[in-house]
Amino acid sequence: MSRLFFLLSENRWTNEERIESETLCPVTNMNQTTIDTGRFDVGKIAASLPETATTLLVDHYLTNREAASARVFRVYKPTPPHYHATCDEYLYVFSGRGTFWMGDESTSAEFGPGELLFFKRGTVHAQPKILQDPVVFLSIDTPRRDPKDIVFVNPEDGTPETFIRADQ
Repeated sequence: MSRLFFLLSENRWTNEERIESETLCPVTNMNQTTIDTGRFDVGKIAASLPETATTLLVDHYLTNREAASARVFRVYKPTPPHYHATCDEYLYVFSGRGTFWMGDESTSAEFGPGELLFFKRGTVHAQPKILQDPVVFLSIDTPRRDPKDIVFVNPEDGTPETFIRADQ
């Protein structure tokens, strides 16, 4: 059985086994929302994220539709308690290890590759420790999450601008 791939650069379908890198990463910023299907190489995207950042996170949007957004992001520093008012969040751990809690600190536990973390909108959560770099998540937000939808429990911990930066 042959598989089909859509080559964005050539605007056509093919059954060729080679896949262009842009085919694997067709959305490069959160403003691109026009794709109806996609195939993404999460490992290649994770490897393209910078080694260091001035923000807590750097993310790369894969899709950004009204119903949901999908993105890959790397965590550079422990994240203080915060919540998102408008979306549920599913976090698949692609790489790295750390501690994470949801609801309150008593739920703190280690996480690692292959685990899925879920919390509904309004749930306070934090990642107090990075145990092994790089910590990279594949995130699905329903409905899509506006990058400014971050409310710190302690406002002195940051702003949306110090929390996350989109990878361009």
